[in-house]
Amino acid sequence: MMDKTHQCDLDQDAALYRPIYQTGRGYYVVGGIFLAVYLFSIYMYYAQIRNGLGVTGMNQPVTWGFYIVNFVFFIGISHAGTLISAILRLSKAEWRRPITRMAEVITAIVLAIGGLHPIIDLGRPDRMMNLLESGRLQSPLLWDVTSITAYFTASTVYLYLPMIPDIARIRDRGGKLTWLYTFMAWGWQGTERQKQVLNRAINILMVMVIPIAISVHTVISYIFSMTLQPGWHSTIFGPYFVAGAIFSGIAALLIVMIIFRKVFHFEDYLKQIHFQYLGTLLLIMSIIWFYFTFSEYLTGIFGGEPHEMNTILYKFSGPFAFFFWGMVLCNFVIPVTILSFRKFKTISGVLIASIAVVIGMWLERFIIVVPSLANPRMELPLGIYIPSLVEWALFAGGLSVFALGFMVFAKFFPLISIWEIEEGRIHGVKEVEERIHSYLPGRELSNL
Repeated sequence: MMDKTHQCDLDQDAALYRPIYQTGRGYYVVGGIFLAVYLFSIYMYYAQIRNGLGVTGMNQPVTWGFYIVNFVFFIGISHAGTLISAILRLSKAEWRRPITRMAEVITAIVLAIGGLHPIIDLGRPDRMMNLLESGRLQSPLLWDVTSITAYFTASTVYLYLPMIPDIARIRDRGGKLTWLYTFMAWGWQGTERQKQVLNRAINILMVMVIPIAISVHTVISYIFSMTLQPGWHSTIFGPYFVAGAIFSGIAALLIVMIIFRKVFHFEDYLKQIHFQYLGTLLLIMSIIWFYFTFSEYLTGIFGGEPHEMNTILYKFSGPFAFFFWGMVLCNFVIPVTILSFRKFKTISGVLIASIAVVIGMWLERFIIVVPSLANPRMELPLGIYIPSLVEWALFAGGLSVFALGFMVFAKFFPLISIWEIEEGRIHGVKEVEERIHSYLPGRELSNL
């Protein structure tokens, strides 16, 4: 009976390969909408190159706007994949198996989107060559480029390696793209030697990517904290940015999981327990975020430095008060209220909390960047920043690329790591029992 049940489970897992190619009319309609938004953003970017940054809402003294806000926001979301996947793999959390690939895809797609925003902000893309030709090691901007490049490389490899066994399965099924899957499978036959090498490579990478991921958002925070601009010059910005990145990354992962659970009917794989665990983690990160935010503003208010106080009051009760208190509502009040009570902690509740967090973390980036620039130290009038249609279009284009990237990936590759699911069915129960018995008092593994 157990053999029949096990075979039924394996057949169910194998069925996850079939929806890869079966995309109906709705898929192309939705994809066409996102593609149209993306093409419109490309047109608007061409208008910016042709006419200059004057088509944006940026001015003096607010020389950074949506582009840098979105840069920090998208890079923050990228932490969903590498950190969550690597930490869960490192801790051997068995419930990780259905969610790791979605998390890793988020990292690869969002890093590419976020990494392009500083180039968009330059106005003239050719000026990137100045960084390569005349970059100074003392500049946090050069550190930023270096760390993001290393992070993107490591994350892409970390996404690709665990996909090899599933790519080999698709190759063996045949089809028009067999040649592509054959190339990408690297001769995988599933031998014990190949499994050992793959697991060793994954273990090495998951140890490497954790410090790389942490360094990326720490370095991004240095761009702000290593200046004397009011509201930026802070020693706490490094861990503050990293915590915020993990916070927004978890929320983005939950939204993606819930959407694809509904669209591809992954109810048997993405279960209530996954949303319970990740929802609890989101709750913890909300409390940590509030701790950092409270500490940051408390020290600024307690110090009472005039320029710092002007910036803080500008956020608390000035033109940006709506955005600041909206940030607090979305990042703390809503998620804590929903996720602290079991009756609210349903999949729908987790979705509402996650959407609120994503909105709130974008508002946090906006609140960090714009109000500080609008309050210059010199005796200059307060700056006003109103984003233009070009900036909104490029923001919408970035979101569209994110959606299109996931849709294209889902068409050609499994969104759930099938070989890891099957491995969990075969070896997972035994490994969990051994770990439990290893720390229970009074029993040793040798006696089992």
